[in-house]
Amino acid sequence: MPTHPIQGWLCARLFQCSTCFQLFSGRAGRTGADILDARSIIAALRDRHPLTGRELNWFANGLADGRVSDAQAGAFAMAAVLNGLGEEGRVALTLAMRDSGETLKWDLPGPVIDKHSTGGLGDCVSLVLAPALAACGAFVPMISGRGLGHTGGTLDKLEAIPGLRCTLDDWQFRQVMNSAGCAIVAASDRIAPADRRLYAVRDVTATVESLDLITASILSKKLAAGLEALVLDVKVGSGAFMKDMTAARALATALVETANAAGCRTTAVISDMNQPLAPALGNALEVAEAMKVLTGARTGRLFDLCAELGGDVLCLSGLCADTEKGFAMIRAAIASGRAAETFGRMVAAMGGPQQFVENWPRFLPEATVIRELTARRAGYITAMDGEAMGLAVIRLGGGRQVESDRIDPSVGLDKVLALGSRVAPGQPLLRIHAARPEQADQAEQILQQAIRIDDLQSDPAPLIYERSV
Repeated sequence: MPTHPIQGWLCARLFQCSTCFQLFSGRAGRTGADILDARSIIAALRDRHPLTGRELNWFANGLADGRVSDAQAGAFAMAAVLNGLGEEGRVALTLAMRDSGETLKWDLPGPVIDKHSTGGLGDCVSLVLAPALAACGAFVPMISGRGLGHTGGTLDKLEAIPGLRCTLDDWQFRQVMNSAGCAIVAASDRIAPADRRLYAVRDVTATVESLDLITASILSKKLAAGLEALVLDVKVGSGAFMKDMTAARALATALVETANAAGCRTTAVISDMNQPLAPALGNALEVAEAMKVLTGARTGRLFDLCAELGGDVLCLSGLCADTEKGFAMIRAAIASGRAAETFGRMVAAMGGPQQFVENWPRFLPEATVIRELTARRAGYITAMDGEAMGLAVIRLGGGRQVESDRIDPSVGLDKVLALGSRVAPGQPLLRIHAARPEQADQAEQILQQAIRIDDLQSDPAPLIYERSV
């Protein structure tokens, strides 16, 4: 035993030497009788000691049952951002968060599959792809999230539809699945409750950008949904959480390896987020873009990415022999109107208007102030600061700056010109939708700095950079 001027346990608590820490904190020779607590787990992670599966299970259950406070959850998240959990810790946290609540079981006449995006601007793929997959014979229990950081949330977008509720109990969830073949819902209190707590804390404590926490958050909900196959869309670029390819590849690898290890057949693509996927940012405005694809528009980045992701997961699920046939199935489901009909059934089953698909423009809310942002010089649009654009939408009221904020579904940006577009002085670059003129003024100042115009045109990035093997 070490000899110190202070008692060994106090030395360990104050982390004055590694020997006392190992002996008195339980990090050496730990037994099942050892007592765990949030402070010791946070302190261990803070000091870069690898956490055990038992510690992470305790912490996840503590998040679920309230033993872990919001302050402790925030401290854990910050320590994870700064120090990481390691590969084993990442897998252990994912499974611990999955097992902190119920896991769904399905008895359906087709494969249970899903898609998930790591978050971007104008990314309303879920609203198109879930019904398209269901129209191809799959079942899609899509457990989605709210806005996080500078990106919008699928649930916030859907709830721009009057009357629609994404928070359903288990019976309601299954009823929607049976009637429409897909349901886009919030995780219930019983699905990955540890993630529900940690997700909300991360959004307001600047701890979103963590490979380990992103992996655990995404997969804990997806694995709890009882999926057989999953396709992941990992975004990279100025509007994504992952700004460079190295980080995007690391996240794609972590997600695919963790999900496959848990028994869910999973693949991933790395797609471009240096500009909005659809030419709109904001909840009702993105629903409008999704409806344009479902009811007529068959070109553009949004449509193309839906086909690519859908083809991958249909092939993975066994509904088609190869990805090319999967792409064709998705395109046919949209072109025939079957995907739109499925979306309409889902909306009605979740409390929305019965005739939403036929009359969607009149149901979506509109902002009271609509203003054009115009080019100050001639040239080509060569770059966009996607994060700044997303934060401008949040400041308009289209997202949350604190957990209690109410979202205005009508605000945002639309008619955003694509990278590579040639513009003349005074030509509109986009439209700002705001509740008040002063909010539009603030957004205009941010957005003028966020869009770069140069004399020479640059080649746009490909929509998809890589696929996982």
